[in-house]
Amino acid sequence: MALVAELLRELAAIFAGADVRWYLFGAQAAILHGAARLSADVDVTVDLPEGSLSSLLAALSARGFSARIANPETFAERTRVVPLVHGASGMPVDLVLAGPGLEERFFGRIETFEVEGVRVPVASAEDMVVMKILAGREKDRGDAAAILAARVKDLDLAYVRRTLRVLETALDRRDLLAALETLVGDVGR
Repeated sequence: MALVAELLRELAAIFAGADVRWYLFGAQAAILHGAARLSADVDVTVDLPEGSLSSLLAALSARGFSARIANPETFAERTRVVPLVHGASGMPVDLVLAGPGLEERFFGRIETFEVEGVRVPVASAEDMVVMKILAGREKDRGDAAAILAARVKDLDLAYVRRTLRVLETALDRRDLLAALETLVGDVGR
């Protein structure tokens, strides 16, 4: 965890200097919420003012982060993701550019964790379950189940169900709530 902590320390300093809101999500956040698995990457969402990606990329570059692709700004316009690598650790970092709606809700529910002396904003356990079910890969379902099991006493399942119901309607899907209920049954909640 020392390499991850150092990477998070760097990101926290850069984002604070640029006055950028951010939160950790993905596998590293799942680990903090109780999922027992290894991951060699870091995923963060940032809330950037329009037109400030260039200056943020310059600040990241000055602190040892580099793009994993050519033309990261063009790629970000198309995908809302900037794939980076942290030079000191060699760890991949995916910087996701926040949009309106769901991610704004996630920003409002951030939990703060202390990671080897670094205060890290992390997507809430409930929002992590939502994200993992929405992603739908086997490892994501495993992370969601592990979070459900680890946070069995304090997880707000009603919130998770409401959010998934909204997403099913918005995305014209009918599988998200069923996936949650399967996981809930599997972990005995």
